[in-house]
Amino acid sequence: MKRRNHNKRNIALVLLLAVLCIGTAELAACRRFAPALYQELMAPVYKASAVLSEVCHQAAAYTLQRWQTVQGELAALRAEVEVRLAEAEARRAEAKARAEAEAKALSEPPPDDQEVSQPALDTPIIYSAVTELRLVEGRQVLTGGWLDIVYFNQGDEDWAELPYGSDDIGRYGCGPTAMAIVVASLTEEETDPVQMAQWAVEHGYWARRSGSYHSIVEGAAQAFGLEAESFTDWTPEGVTSALAEGKLLVALMGPGHFTQGGHFIVLRGVAPSGNLLVADPSSLDRSLTTWDPQLILDELSRSRTSGAPVWAVARPAA
Repeated sequence: MKRRNHNKRNIALVLLLAVLCIGTAELAACRRFAPALYQELMAPVYKASAVLSEVCHQAAAYTLQRWQTVQGELAALRAEVEVRLAEAEARRAEAKARAEAEAKALSEPPPDDQEVSQPALDTPIIYSAVTELRLVEGRQVLTGGWLDIVYFNQGDEDWAELPYGSDDIGRYGCGPTAMAIVVASLTEEETDPVQMAQWAVEHGYWARRSGSYHSIVEGAAQAFGLEAESFTDWTPEGVTSALAEGKLLVALMGPGHFTQGGHFIVLRGVAPSGNLLVADPSSLDRSLTTWDPQLILDELSRSRTSGAPVWAVARPAA
């Protein structure tokens, strides 16, 4: 039975092949001897072939367009991932800086209270002819020392009420203001008390309700390309010699003619009389008079943390 069915299939295939061969031969003969009839017979085939070709073309175009769309979506996704990774890295760096700042604050004892105040001792201000305040290229400059000093006052209305941590610059910002004076005078850096206060907070030098940790002097100097070290030759000769060498001295003052608590000022030069010129971040009047070197030395803060009470700051040696 199976053999009989197999024979039937073979016979059917042979007959189909014969029909195809005969049909092909007939078409070839028709094309040669009756072209018009051949064209009429083949018209549906040509139409079907054209339709099929158009469908294939549209399919290829759609596939290419879809591929390009997917590639664009993948590129956008990669860009978004890179942005997210950069944001995450920035957050990690910020968290690390915050942790380092907190560790620094825990390791350094609280500074003397640097809230701005009237001096403990009252002395009439006598303006000196050797120094004045000038406006140079849009910046206030104190003259008379070995270098004209860019002057900032923490009580300036432009920033007095702006934040220094949770405090404000006007009351507690003598540290960043003094370092803004130093950095702006000794470098090409464009800074001011606002920028320096923000930098101090970010790097752990702000002390809540106290002002600034004493380490702000060496920290800011190093961060802005200057050299700073604790200055220990607390004699009139030592101070005037250091200033003559082109250094600025940052002094932390105790109660006396400058403050009732603690206060950063900058010693900036020596007058012909031998008195010292200062840049006081909380008083232009005190910055326009001259001071007996021994008086300055006698009123230095008693603190000895982080290089206090005097630091010598200078440009790096060539």
